[in-house]
Amino acid sequence: MKIPFPTILPYLLLLIMANVLSSSPVLAESTNYKRSVENFTIPTVVLVNQDGKKVRLQSLLKGNTPVVVDFIYGTCTTICPVLSAGFVNLQNKLAATGHTVRLVSITIDPENDSPKVMKTYLNRFRAKPGWDFLTGSRADIDIVMRAFNAYIPDKMSHYPLNFIKNPKDGSWVRLFGLLSSREFLAEYQNVAGK
Repeated sequence: MKIPFPTILPYLLLLIMANVLSSSPVLAESTNYKRSVENFTIPTVVLVNQDGKKVRLQSLLKGNTPVVVDFIYGTCTTICPVLSAGFVNLQNKLAATGHTVRLVSITIDPENDSPKVMKTYLNRFRAKPGWDFLTGSRADIDIVMRAFNAYIPDKMSHYPLNFIKNPKDGSWVRLFGLLSSREFLAEYQNVAGK
């Protein structure tokens, strides 16, 4: 029986994702991403999380621990599942050592990512407490994306980006590209000083 390509595509993406995020020494040694340190001014916007609660973005990103941010959307079948698998792996690896991590995903598709859609998405990835998925008005989301120098006019052409806030000086480590789970953990621990 011949399987149509659109049917098999999600499975191929999962296979690729598993290879990218594996902690094999070969992948862990390669650097398939670009790292830079940036300073961003976080806008004073109020967004809505997966539970329908209003959240001040500035307040959510404050604190004495690093915060990891990415830009995704709930119906994405390409980069977003890979980024989200990275979030899950980071949560699990830190939990195994008795640590928690603050994760924030911000939708780039607020027209379709309602709190219900975002909650379903987080449940699909078995997200633990500490991972918020935020939506808001199109204008507010665009303001946030521009503040992080991550603006794209079309969700289909978004970038593989992660940002880790350094609580010591307020700077952000910008990670452009796909990281292995070992690389992501190392970047986080470098910022956290662990």
